[in-house]
Formats: sequence, structure tokens, C-alpha cells
Amino acid sequence: MNKKKLLLVIPAFWASLFDIVITIIYQPNDYWNGNLKVANEGNPIGGLFMKNHISGIFVLSILWLILIIILGYYLPKKISRVFLLFVLIANTWGASSWIYMHHGFWYVMAFIFFNSILFYKIEDIVNREKIVELRN
Repeated sequence: MNKKKLLLVIPAFWASLFDIVITIIYQPNDYWNGNLKVANEGNPIGGLFMKNHISGIFVLSILWLILIIILGYYLPKKISRVFLLFVLIANTWGASSWIYMHHGFWYVMAFIFFNSILFYKIEDIVNREKIVELRN
């Protein structure tokens, strides 16, 4: 198993997981009491799953997280990097809409800052390992 490829998945996986958790947390109580019509989700696919069954968000979320790992790991390098960056940005944006609504601007900026540092640090680790490999 390629450790570098798995490391590169971490920022996208983290942002997606955070987006999923915050989406679940901020669903209205009526949703959890069975009124699926009040599902609050900006993603039309997620909204469809949520409005059809109370476990829809969990099923879709698990599938999405597995897909991130599989595509991030098995796609060709350049395509994988674009996909993972897209997932990181898209889920950071999605989670930020919840954060802004409930906590305000500065919490959004802190979340984006954290995700940016995580992305950079992972890239740094992977690139450092490449340099070591080249030297050996």
C-alpha cells in the first residue's frame, strides 16, 4: 500500500467528514422525529437521500467517504490530486455555510485556515519523502 497516496487523501477526507458531522448536528429536531420534508441540505443528492429515509444521510456519507478513499488512491496521480483538492474545497465550503450560520465569520476563517495548513503540511510530508527517496 502506498503511504504517500493515503496521506494525500487525509485533507479531503477530513473536510468531508467535518461537513457530514456538522450537517447531521444542525438538522432540525423535526427531521430526527421523522418529518423528512424539513431536511436541510444544500447538496441536491444529499437532500434527495435525506428526504427519502432518515438514514439516507448516513448511507450517502459512508459511500462518499469510501469513494474519496478509493478515487484518491487509485486515480492517476494528477487526476487524483485535482479530485482531492476539489473535495477539500467543496466540503470546506459546505461546512462553512453551517459554521457561518451558527457561529459567524471568524469561525469560518479559522476552519479554512486549519484546512489550508493541513493541506500544506500533508503536501510537505509527501514532498519531503520524495526528496529522501531521490537522495537514496
